[in-house]
Amino acid sequence: MMNPQLMSSIWVRRFLVLLLALLCITGRSVWADEVKTPAPSPTPTPATVKPKARAKSVIQIWLWGGPSQLDTFDPKPEAGSAYCGPYTKPIATNVKGIQICEMLPLLAQQADKYSLIRGMTHGNSGHETAAYMMLTGHKPGDGIVYPTVAAITSYFKGYGHGYKGLIPPSIMLTDGLGRFAEEGFLGPLYKSFATGGDPNGKQFTVEGVITAGISDQRQSNRRQLLHSIDALNKAIPANPDFAALDQGENKAYELILGDARKVFDLSLESDALRDKYGRNRFGQSCLAARRLVESGVPYVTINYGGWDNHEQIFETFRRKLPEFDQGLAMLLQDLSDRHLLDTTVVWCCGEFGRTPKIDWDAPWNGGRGHFGNAFSVLVAGGGFKGGQIVGATDAKGEKVIERPVYPQDLIGSIFELMGIDPDAKLPNTRGLDLKVMPSLESGPGHGRLYEIM
Repeated sequence: MMNPQLMSSIWVRRFLVLLLALLCITGRSVWADEVKTPAPSPTPTPATVKPKARAKSVIQIWLWGGPSQLDTFDPKPEAGSAYCGPYTKPIATNVKGIQICEMLPLLAQQADKYSLIRGMTHGNSGHETAAYMMLTGHKPGDGIVYPTVAAITSYFKGYGHGYKGLIPPSIMLTDGLGRFAEEGFLGPLYKSFATGGDPNGKQFTVEGVITAGISDQRQSNRRQLLHSIDALNKAIPANPDFAALDQGENKAYELILGDARKVFDLSLESDALRDKYGRNRFGQSCLAARRLVESGVPYVTINYGGWDNHEQIFETFRRKLPEFDQGLAMLLQDLSDRHLLDTTVVWCCGEFGRTPKIDWDAPWNGGRGHFGNAFSVLVAGGGFKGGQIVGATDAKGEKVIERPVYPQDLIGSIFELMGIDPDAKLPNTRGLDLKVMPSLESGPGHGRLYEIM
């Protein structure tokens, strides 16, 4: 009879041989679950790879009022005149297969530089609430006013992280939004600086920086007069609060009288280039935006109103669309020519779109209402690919039928291209756990726009 110890040894050896054979055949460990060995991560596909942060600046073109997607970037000529009105012949772009409204011929020749999100949606058709969603990525109604994209950029790329520039890190051309506190709970330091004035005027009179009819010498004389009557500062010269005020005054006058203000002086550009942008407020705002990002300003908003077209929309668009077409097309071309487009995100949209079916009855006589169910956004530069379409609407533009994109998807994508973590915590006086963006799991979002990043 065989020794029990030897028999045990033989069985152990046979078991090990069998185990080795299994490993060779399957490439797996039979103890993997028991020892919790992590499986190797699958190789990411291009659609899910997190992009490298490359954007240094953002230009946001805010089409306040809500532009009509059917009359700009998502034409529906087959739907008939009840939907498309007089725009029955969309034009081909310089990217095969992409067509846009016939009123945008210059943008049609720049389509390789931008992508169109035709599946944008949030379902909200109120100006204030829809604007809040499109500018913050958060839903309203939770008792918290979140900061806008501009304010968060001003925090992470500006004053919150040692920004030293004389020009504020977030500039609004030209009027402020006015509908809600864009800085939210971050506080007024992070509100955009609204320039006021008209960049198409004889002189761009920027609020607090350039005053019409006031020469540099007169500004300097005013400062000297102020100091001559400042008896309190002379009486208590060592007061640290006064020292801080003096520092602020020095910076202000460095901007008012120094070279930094030249960024707003559009007369330094050639007449030929200014003509290409369009001699109007929007066109010259686009030129000013290019100058600002060229000088290192992280965020510029062009607040371009006039898109709340409840009546006679096509009469308005005969003037509006050529102006829009010229300014935006030239901005994209100019940024590209100066090698700034690769590091500058450009995004263009309003708070929602317009109703696909036209209201031809009086008193509207060809108008469109508010529509948050399906609309379009243009994105370009800073890591966004050009010449792409994201999502689709149905034959009449009434609903998204492919790849819906929600505000948190769009804004989160912009933040990632800027190197701002959408999950980063934001400071607030209530000590709440508030993040830049809501988690994708907490909302209807379908994820970042990695297919065009």
